[in-house]
Amino acid sequence: MAAEEDPTMIFLWCHHSASLLPPLFTYEELESVLLVFSGARSARILNKRKLPINREGSMGGMTSSMAAKFAFFPPNPPSYKVVKDDITGLLLLSPFPHRENVEVMKLPTRKGTEIVAVYVRHPMATSTLLYSHGNAADLGQMYELFIELSIHLRVNLLGYDYSGYGQSSGKPSEQHTYADIEAAYKCLEENYGTKQEDVILYGQSVGSGPTLDLASRLPRLRAVVLHSPILSGLRVMYPVKRTYWFDIYKNIDKILLVKCPVLVIHGTADEVVDFSHGKQLWELCKEKYEPLWIKGGNHCDIELYPEYIRHLKKFVATVERPPSQRMSSRKSVDQFEPSRKSTDIFEASRKSTDRREKPRHSTDKPEHIKSQSNNPDKLDKLRISFDQIERSRRSVDCIEKSRKSIDLQLERGRKSVDRLERIRTG
Repeated sequence: MAAEEDPTMIFLWCHHSASLLPPLFTYEELESVLLVFSGARSARILNKRKLPINREGSMGGMTSSMAAKFAFFPPNPPSYKVVKDDITGLLLLSPFPHRENVEVMKLPTRKGTEIVAVYVRHPMATSTLLYSHGNAADLGQMYELFIELSIHLRVNLLGYDYSGYGQSSGKPSEQHTYADIEAAYKCLEENYGTKQEDVILYGQSVGSGPTLDLASRLPRLRAVVLHSPILSGLRVMYPVKRTYWFDIYKNIDKILLVKCPVLVIHGTADEVVDFSHGKQLWELCKEKYEPLWIKGGNHCDIELYPEYIRHLKKFVATVERPPSQRMSSRKSVDQFEPSRKSTDIFEASRKSTDRREKPRHSTDKPEHIKSQSNNPDKLDKLRISFDQIERSRRSVDCIEKSRKSIDLQLERGRKSVDRLERIRTG
């Protein structure tokens, strides 16, 4: 086991977390991390405390419940209420004024919960954004951003609250969020006739978990946006090098299954989810789009940077084109890079996005010729080309000589006429 994955170190780190967050964790929950990393030896230690341990050496749902406490922080109290209009019977999001292009609804999930969702319609939209928000927000806090994104990107937008968030019923968990996003996607298909090819999945922070889970199962999506994403739940807490069965939101594995263009946005000064998470996910994408690394951006302020909306608009405009037009429109910047890996993004003289330099035309002809000497066909063509140039030059020389000869004859003729004229007059 690698040194950075030493179970004792993880246990000490988690024990330190317990002293910082005593209302959220019990000592037994934090000890469970040591158990799952070091196996039977820790199981014997924990058995002395008479904790329930199953055959695999885990304590049932204790590790997942502990991970959930790290992952989910629903605003309490919720920032909004769902009210029913007495006249129209429509559901409204209070305290926000009613908008004609916004619909509020409650959606049942396969887990038995009911989640609240809002659908923002744009009259010129050809794409629909399915937005999964971060772990400490709800629809009331996201509502104005949803309106702005719909206007600026010219997209329809469906945002939803996870189970246990806002006015959605149930409790938040990894599996519930998977069921939640499935219900939201089903709503787009059945209620609005949205096709898979027109959907852009957008996942922010923890929302990258359900986003990539769904994206890995939908092969014809238009695109995916990952905003300050996580590699996995455990990797936010501790820099493990492999995926463990008790981890949550294993994005590092699921990104490999996504077949559509992926845009990754991350702040380089993110203090919650390290910038390395976004960078590594981008490197693992099959169909990369030019990433947006916000220099100095933190976890919750990315939207405040002007380049955020500019880059998103460019991305949406690109993925809305047919694939053939996307490729033909590439110039100095490779937007889709199937095999290219990221280099150090913030070198002294480079911008935050990874751009390729335009090819430079060689002025060193002998070197150029030398580089092609190992290819007989190219060399023959090169020789033919030079022969043609030489023949053309000779032809021009011949024409020039003929022109001079004619001029000389004319000059001689003119002098003869002048001589005859002098004789006649004399």
